[in-house]
Amino acid sequence: MTDEINEEEDFAAMFAASLQAKRLESGQTVEGTIVAIGPEVALVNVGAKGEASLSVEELRNDEGVVEAKLGDRIQATIVSMSGGITLSRRLQRGAASRRQVEDAFHAGLPVEGKVDAQVKGGYTVSIARLRAFCPASQIDIVRDTDPASHIGRVYAFRIIEFAEDGRKFVVSRRSLQEAEQKQRAEEVRRALTPDAVITGRVASVREFGVFVDIGGGVQGLVHVSEMGWSRVNDPSQMFKPGDEITVKVLRLESKAGDEKIALGLKQLTDDPWSSVESKYPVGQVARGRVARIAEFGVFVELEPGVTGLLPAAESGAAKGTDLKKVFRPGMEVDVIVLETDVAGRRLRFSIQAIHDEAEKAEVRDYAARADAAGASASIGSLADKLRGALGSRGD
Repeated sequence: MTDEINEEEDFAAMFAASLQAKRLESGQTVEGTIVAIGPEVALVNVGAKGEASLSVEELRNDEGVVEAKLGDRIQATIVSMSGGITLSRRLQRGAASRRQVEDAFHAGLPVEGKVDAQVKGGYTVSIARLRAFCPASQIDIVRDTDPASHIGRVYAFRIIEFAEDGRKFVVSRRSLQEAEQKQRAEEVRRALTPDAVITGRVASVREFGVFVDIGGGVQGLVHVSEMGWSRVNDPSQMFKPGDEITVKVLRLESKAGDEKIALGLKQLTDDPWSSVESKYPVGQVARGRVARIAEFGVFVELEPGVTGLLPAAESGAAKGTDLKKVFRPGMEVDVIVLETDVAGRRLRFSIQAIHDEAEKAEVRDYAARADAAGASASIGSLADKLRGALGSRGD
């Protein structure tokens, strides 16, 4: 019984395919399933005998990546029946008739057109020997572009109005770009994982960090605290819009439909604190640079990313002294390491301890010189006595 049902279904499918094959003709919009994707051509099962062919170029996005995959259902227009069925997902400029344009409008298929001239409120576009109008707001997803830069360019457009036998013919390039960007954005978000290393472009620079476009209009934030192991005061000194940078995904946060992507730069370089204990052990005298000054002490940077505190009481200045009158940013100072806390990323320094040690050394040196002088005096006195005794003995 089951075999009979399967045979009936197969027969019905073949019968439907044969009927569709008889109806297929150039200019017709069909729907099919992608069954193969080669280097240059994709094969689409449209129910006819043999598969229809479609250029792989029409499956690529703006970044040149093939978006489609095996099993995807697509709509396309038959542009040729000679030697096999050839499909196109966008009507080629000059190859489309008025009827094909109208079919594309109802099917939502893009059409290809050439921007002829700039007119009041937008542009005139030639499509299939027809003249369409594209509003200025619909010519590009990027705002503030040079209007003249579009003249003479060939773009894919979506028909948003086609009436009165083509006399009302309005198109939009932006709607296609937004649809492609949305699809690309979904793919980018699906591919993102914590700790992934990706490349993007700086979209904007703010005081608190930079926003990076990582594809499809998806943006993540590199906060100033994640830019480098040392303190970054002005991100605009490091980046400008359009810069290409490689970043690491730190966190993916989604709250009430608002998705935030935290990115980092410093995580792609070695953490300088990993070698602090061996390079700067307690008691080590090191030279550093004054990074900033506070009422309670001075922050001294030994190397990029490794900064410690020189408390006011250990600064060597008299109590109550304004530290800004003694130290200045960028000034080099010698400090001794009093305390190291790698886990807490804290170092405590002292200059006073260096002064104290220097004073102790001077005292020891002075005492050593005094002892040497006293010994010399005693030896001289003894020698005089011996010479006196020998002289009296000679008399």
